[in-house]
Amino acid sequence: MATNNNTNPFEAYSGSSNLAKPGFLVLLFFLIVVFAVIIVKLEIIGVGLAFGLIFGSVYLYYLFTYPILGFYTAIGFNFILIGLGRYLTGVPIGFGIDAILILTYVALFMNKFKERVDWTPIKKDVTILATIWFGYSIFQIINPEARSFAAWISGRGMALYPFLLIPLTLLYINTNKKLDTILYIWGVFSILATIKGIIQLNFGVDFAEQAWLNEGNYKTHILFGKLRVFSFYSDAGQFGANQAFSAVVAIIYSMSKKGLPKFFFIMVGILGIYGMMISGTRGSISVPLIGFMTFFVLRKNMFVMVSGIVLLLLVFIFFKYTFIGQGNYQIRRMRTAFDPNDASLQVRLDNQKILKNYLSSRPFGGGIGHGGTKAQKYLPNAFLSNVATDSWYVLIWVEQGIVGLLLHLMILFYVMGKASFEVMFRIRDPIVKLKMSALISGMAGVMVASYGNAVLGTMPTALIFYSSMALISNSKVFIDDNEKNEAELTKQLENKY
Repeated sequence: MATNNNTNPFEAYSGSSNLAKPGFLVLLFFLIVVFAVIIVKLEIIGVGLAFGLIFGSVYLYYLFTYPILGFYTAIGFNFILIGLGRYLTGVPIGFGIDAILILTYVALFMNKFKERVDWTPIKKDVTILATIWFGYSIFQIINPEARSFAAWISGRGMALYPFLLIPLTLLYINTNKKLDTILYIWGVFSILATIKGIIQLNFGVDFAEQAWLNEGNYKTHILFGKLRVFSFYSDAGQFGANQAFSAVVAIIYSMSKKGLPKFFFIMVGILGIYGMMISGTRGSISVPLIGFMTFFVLRKNMFVMVSGIVLLLLVFIFFKYTFIGQGNYQIRRMRTAFDPNDASLQVRLDNQKILKNYLSSRPFGGGIGHGGTKAQKYLPNAFLSNVATDSWYVLIWVEQGIVGLLLHLMILFYVMGKASFEVMFRIRDPIVKLKMSALISGMAGVMVASYGNAVLGTMPTALIFYSSMALISNSKVFIDDNEKNEAELTKQLENKY
């Protein structure tokens, strides 16, 4: 009898059949003894360690059985990683995403070790562009201006994460159900982030968050005695922009849903807007303004476009030319984003003039991880580490030069432009059109907001944005999935009647 060489070794035996094996029983007994010793010797710590080992073992088993679990884990962990670092001081938790993504690739190869992995789904423009961007970042290691490899490691995510994540997205997120799963994970963490922000605003910060503020972050997060809410994100700027990103995507995405799912995404949108407001991040308001404007254009409906523009114009007038709600700190703070003479804006423009002179003779920049005050950890006395970059694009310009900035912008505009063309002129499926429009609109808002803050390259926006690049470049699989489901439903109805 012929054997099936495509069998997944992790699915070869059921749990009940394993229990019948003497070898398994001996191993189980041995593990119980080991855990008992750990608990006796280490007491409470031992209990935590024992549960950690059990959970880790179970997780690894399911990861190697279903590698897509690693992808979902990376998306979820991406939201809490930086916040968790405030409590687990001294632990290199920043490498957590790297470990999960690499483990997912290992699981992918192990899962298919008796057959070849089908790489056909990743053969797309966006994969090539991510590879080129990663290759340029590797070149930055030998940049003559670079002085620290450790600094390069600290900034690796701007190219490494899209290089690892985009192929995984193309490989695994190939049905509407899986796409919805990502949005549900995103939505749940967005709701939790706003709830945490509300707690910070009304009840204050906890011990770990206070310690983080005491390290000097109070200078940017407590203004005029008011806390700029940051939730469990890296800072208030990231919290505000990401909540606005979530709101735009969720509100538009809700149009493709009915019943409880529709209600869920509307709630994500409402809480996202509220989270944006309490963050006190002025630049984040550009995310819904640009995001919804993009959506109105993508719809190609004159009535919708005119109505949307009028609505956004009223919002602009509200902030720019009125004093309504001026007694509210959040509204007052947002209103300063429309002031071209704002002191903070002038400081940023002055810094850019200083950097322009320095970088005029450095087309490849000063090296990844070498720009902005964050680089003081590695190069405390370097010129670039003593000039704030603020903007994501300024950071790219400083670290990778005008060559890197132009390459980065070309990649972003190419992916967004091609996907927008597909939505406007080629996609006929109304549900897929809405889903792709939601992602494109949110991404457009993030791209504009990233001029004021380093939004795009910081977690959790970074991984969500990179995944979205792959998703909007792969709309055909979602159209095909809908057509397949409709054909199956039609066949079932024909058989029934």
